[in-house]
This record gives sequence, structure tokens and C-alpha cells, in this order.
Amino acid sequence: MAKKIRVLIVDDSASVRQALTQVLEADGDIEVMGVASDPFVAARRIQEEVPDVVTLDVEMPKMDGITFLRKLMAQHPIPVVMCSSLTEAGSQTLMQALEAGAVDIILKPKIGAADHLAEAGAMIRQTVKGAALARVKSDRRRTPFPGATEAKLTADAVLPPPTGRPMAKTTEIVVCVGASTGGTEALRELLVALPANSPGIVIVQHMPERFTSAFAARLNTLCKVEVKEAVHGDPVLRGHVLIAPGGHHMLLERQGARYLVAIKEGPLVSRHRPSVDVLFRSAARAAGSNAMGVIMTGMGDDGARGMDEMHKAGAYTVAQDEATSIVFGMPKEAIARGGVDRTVPLEQIAREILAADRRHLG
Repeated sequence: MAKKIRVLIVDDSASVRQALTQVLEADGDIEVMGVASDPFVAARRIQEEVPDVVTLDVEMPKMDGITFLRKLMAQHPIPVVMCSSLTEAGSQTLMQALEAGAVDIILKPKIGAADHLAEAGAMIRQTVKGAALARVKSDRRRTPFPGATEAKLTADAVLPPPTGRPMAKTTEIVVCVGASTGGTEALRELLVALPANSPGIVIVQHMPERFTSAFAARLNTLCKVEVKEAVHGDPVLRGHVLIAPGGHHMLLERQGARYLVAIKEGPLVSRHRPSVDVLFRSAARAAGSNAMGVIMTGMGDDGARGMDEMHKAGAYTVAQDEATSIVFGMPKEAIARGGVDRTVPLEQIAREILAADRRHLG
């Protein structure tokens, strides 16, 4: 029998601890090894038995979650998933948590909302599984756990497959990027390295709603390119980066010689919304060889099918390598499907984008 993922839940709310326990243990691969009402109780529990993953509340008595996270990362690095309610203030704090070493973010489950729990539960379990595979500071490698049991929809649920007819190079290149676990810091490193006149970029990073806005705003203060959370109808422009809003799919569409994004609701695709598969498929349909696909660190296989479709439509495709990926899941699956032209370390992806842009402009 495969080893279960052992999770410690740290939250001052008894009802949240109970709800998270029920959500996580609905998956036979996950075991809640304990709960703690504050960081001091959590620290004692970790001394007794080290969990595979910690879910950590932001606002708690005695010591806030960010302070505890920093102490934990300094003394005993463990994959930590921050758990927060849906607030603007909380989203700003969570940006600090990601910079302090948290590997991902989940929203607190809404108690008593059965429809919400069913969908949110799938995303929470997927996030925790991704965190369990994450390499935190040390270069430890873990054996992947079996796939989740929830039904998994493909991009067919949002838009039909490409026609299969390659598109001529008639416009500027559009760079489509997908990332998940570990992607927030990887995207920061990538975007900071790009000059102000870089080709237009559209990004799907698996992240809850509201938090993508704070994430984009934070990146915009660090980068030469302009970064913002995408709004329906936004044009894809040189020197600009659009990040898909959490809780919505983002599609690339073409109007004449220009591209814009469509923001749509819809079911979870590859257990995510936004889904990389949806973005990549839309790029294969709308841009063909005028697009470039980049798939980065992340758990699961979201984006693998879409990247293969982009590749077959004539796009140039790049995957982040295993050595620099926090979780070598999404890139590995894309490579296995044969849809990747080149696999490179994180620090080389910016150069690949600029080189592809130069070739395209020819």
C-alpha cells in the first residue's frame, strides 16, 4: 500500500479544522495526522511527528501565520500551504507568505455549502498533493502519489479541439505560460528577467480568486514589463503580461491581426479553474504558429494535452527542467506526450522567449 500524505492542520477555528479534515480525508491517499489551534501547539506536534504537509491559517492568536512560517522554514523546512478567507487584505499578506516559503494557497472551505465543498474540496486535495511533492530548500525527491479519484474534465468542456490545420505566421508572437505548485516564485524569476519590449504574454497560474490580483500587482512593482490581472477583452500587447483571474478560465482569441483574452466561467478542467489546458488549446486554435507555449513547475498534468495541441498547430514549445522545478509534474507530462520542443532550466526560459520572438519577427 502506498504511503499516505500526512497533514497537520493549523487553524484557530474548530469548524475550519473539522471541515478541512473532512475534505482532505475524503481522499484515501491523505491522512490528517493532527490539528492545532495555534502555532505553539503546532510546534509541539511537529517535534513529536513531522508531517508531509502543513496547512496554515494566516490570522491566529499568540503568533500570526507568517511569523510561524518564517520560523518553520528557518528551523525545519516542511511544505506549507497557506489557508485564508477571501479578503483583499488577506491576499496581500499571502504574497508575503509565498515569498517566505509557502508552496501554495487554498481558500478556507465554506461550512455547510455542499456545492462549494464538492468543487473546492477537489482543488484543496490537489493542492495538498502537489505540496507533498514539493522540494523545500533541500533537494529531496518524493515518489508521486496515485492520481486523485475525482472525475477530471478535459478542455472539451470549455471549447472544441483545434481543426488540425497549421496557421501561417502572420502576426507577432504570443507567449502562453502555464504553472502551478512553485509557480509563483518561478514566474517572478522569469518575468523579472524580461525587458520592457518583450512579446505579449498570457499566464495561467493555479491560484484562488482575488489572490491573482494581488499576485499581479506585486509582480508589476518588480518587473520592466507591465503585469496585471486579465479582464475580459484585454488586448495582448508587447511589453504587457496578463494573468488569468482565479476562479475563471482565460482563452486567447484573435481579431484581425491582434489578440485579446476572453475570461469565462465553466467547470474545473484538469481539476483547475483557470486551466492551462484551456489557455493552450485556445492558443492552438487562435494563434497556431504565431504562439509560443511555456509549461513550468506544477503538480499533475494540466497543460500537457494543450501543449501537444499547440505543438501540432506549429507553436514553439518549452518546458522547465526537473532540476529547477519545485514539482516536476506538469512539465514531465507535457514532455511524455511529445509536445515539447525544448526543455531548459528556469533561468534560461526568458532567453528562449526572446530568441523565439527574434526568429518570429525574422
